[in-house]
Amino acid sequence: MSERIIHRGKTLQITIDGKVCSGTYGQTILEIARENDIYIPTMCYLTKVSPITACRMCVVEVEGVDGTVLSCQEKAVDGAVITTDNSELYRHRQNIMKMYDVNHPLQCGVCDKSGECDLQNKTLEFEVSSQEFAAKDLKRKKKSWGILGYDPSLCIMCEKCVHTCNEVIGAAALYIKPGGYKSTIDMKFSRCEQCGDCISVCPVGALVSNEFKYTSNAWEAKKIPASCAHCSSGCSLYYNVKHAGSSDPFGKKITRVTNDFEFSALCGAGRFGFGFENKANGKDEKAFAKAIDAIKNADTIRFNSLITNEEAKALQILKETIGIKLVNEDAKDYQNFLKNYSSITGKSLYSGSNATIAQSDAIIMVGTRISRDNPGVKYATNIATKKQRAQFIYMHPIDDIALQNKYTQFVKYEASSEEGVLALLASYLIKDVPDELKSYFDDLDIGYLSGESSVGEEEYEAIVKKLIRRKNKTLVIGSDLYGHKNAANIAKIVGLIDRCTDFNVVIIPSQTNTLGVSLICDLDDEIGSNVVGYNANGDFIISSDGSGDLQVPALNQQEGTFTSIDKRVLNTNVALEFDGYCLNDIVNQFLEIKVDNTIDYTAILPEDKGFKAINFDDLDNGYDKYGNDLRGYHLDIKDVDVKISLDEVSDINTYNGTVVYRCEPLHQFNTNTAKSLLLQTNKSVRGSLSFATAAKIKEGDTIDITYNGSTTRKKFKIDPTIKGTIALYPTFDDGINSDPIPLGYRFKQVQIKKVEV
Repeated sequence: MSERIIHRGKTLQITIDGKVCSGTYGQTILEIARENDIYIPTMCYLTKVSPITACRMCVVEVEGVDGTVLSCQEKAVDGAVITTDNSELYRHRQNIMKMYDVNHPLQCGVCDKSGECDLQNKTLEFEVSSQEFAAKDLKRKKKSWGILGYDPSLCIMCEKCVHTCNEVIGAAALYIKPGGYKSTIDMKFSRCEQCGDCISVCPVGALVSNEFKYTSNAWEAKKIPASCAHCSSGCSLYYNVKHAGSSDPFGKKITRVTNDFEFSALCGAGRFGFGFENKANGKDEKAFAKAIDAIKNADTIRFNSLITNEEAKALQILKETIGIKLVNEDAKDYQNFLKNYSSITGKSLYSGSNATIAQSDAIIMVGTRISRDNPGVKYATNIATKKQRAQFIYMHPIDDIALQNKYTQFVKYEASSEEGVLALLASYLIKDVPDELKSYFDDLDIGYLSGESSVGEEEYEAIVKKLIRRKNKTLVIGSDLYGHKNAANIAKIVGLIDRCTDFNVVIIPSQTNTLGVSLICDLDDEIGSNVVGYNANGDFIISSDGSGDLQVPALNQQEGTFTSIDKRVLNTNVALEFDGYCLNDIVNQFLEIKVDNTIDYTAILPEDKGFKAINFDDLDNGYDKYGNDLRGYHLDIKDVDVKISLDEVSDINTYNGTVVYRCEPLHQFNTNTAKSLLLQTNKSVRGSLSFATAAKIKEGDTIDITYNGSTTRKKFKIDPTIKGTIALYPTFDDGINSDPIPLGYRFKQVQIKKVEV
């Protein structure tokens, strides 16, 4: 989450330790104290979840109230006079720490948490230098849950891990196994998403990464602030970098990724997928010369959206200088969708964000398998269902087991029927239709669209009922729709819902910097005959993944910015040096006035698209005390010309036979995550038993998948969590080669043939 939920309402004043503090009705004493820089110690409190009340460290005295109160859960009352620290409160907290320290193993020398351990810090803070009592020491068996390791002898049962797993991640994998002094944390492993957020919130060394364990002390690594390079949520993180020793020719390595866990969360890709740097260091002058010649002779640069805004600007300047085409299929589809959406709303960007999703009490999500496409959106949705008790309507041709404990209604529609589904949804949601479109909605063939899409009218009526008395609503649109043959009209319908209802709209950028590229680059539709690939396939390939003809730095080896789903320009920094050429070196060969550094482009990103003339070095990092993300800045939303018109909904041609859906496994997004040794996963096409029966294949078969005359070969795996006759087709392991099943609409009707081996 990049923005905190904002407290709104009537203001109040309380006095804390003699200081008059302002707050808002509904805020707790602890929240107001922290906002006013007043320290109240805690062990179990975590800002991003509901009060846990396990540690009792945060007790305070309130004038006129007998005894003490828990400041983490006690709502502030106007005029209250509060004391946070005196000799009695100190002794109370000291005794709590003595209880925590009972039989706690003294293995700080090898504990991964040593140096950043809450138990260490507060044992010193409250001067627990000796122990007057003991409890029977118990033999507690260590556990290993995939990437995660758990040592119950170190656990203080603060419950932070359980709450973040339930309230933020939404996996509900961790739970408390009760037993008094014998209580431990346990796991339903089948539910675990291996995100590691439980590791980050653990105040001691009870939960650790098995891979990181015993490899480094906390103080040995330098923390480099950065933004996650894997999906468009652009979560805040820190690359922990240390010297690798003389045996490593590169001198430094990333040991782990950490984050500001108090306010934010990371998925498994963000936390464990850090090892994607380009290790092909060194300037290859011959390869560089060939790259320059290749661009001089090329008519097209083909690239993807796994680049910074600055790289996108450099490519755009190259196009303007030498007239070369720029082709990016992903960003072009998104660019067109956003343009058509804006033609209805009159605004250059969509209205919602992850923060508005988290604050919603009603969410409709269409066209995305969100648990795989963008975990940040999934976390925001889970927060809404937990904290706002949101009605969550999930609409997709394939059910998602990861959402089954979150949605209140699943609407299954036929693949390719999205235009009809959105048109009917708009007809039910829009109460005051613009005069020029009344005949359009009156003429909708509801029976036909409902029948062909397999979404009954009663399902739309159920959606409307769920929205009664809901005030904060968000419509989330996914990348299934951008490559649809009728994407332009779908985008206009989405824009109309935004314009004519009280819904916020979020249009999820499908790759790390899809939004930034779509705003910065003038993209072409047709690819030429002589192509240079920039992290993409071409006749000459410039690549950051260690392959290709010329090597350039990966995203964890660059300074620059991304444009996130929150319409925010986020800065990232160099974790590992790259001693070689970069895109700026190439572009400089074609410019009369050279640009010294790639980040010199940061301040000249197009202001007419909402960017601001701010130098890279003036961008902040981290969070403030309110939980606000300080990185970068928000794009300005510009007014655009409005032309309210919709096309007639086309006939729905439903798919028959074998259909696959381009969808990656959990925490796999692209070639970067594919390089991580910690994120290894099954690369097979995954489908149900009914799909296997229809395709005449079985578990473990090698299959040829043919689409438009092109064939690829993969293994097939039966996945009992998938229902229906659509299989999930991964592409993360394909490298930069063109996949026979291309970008565009994610559902493809294919031919499948078993390979006899």
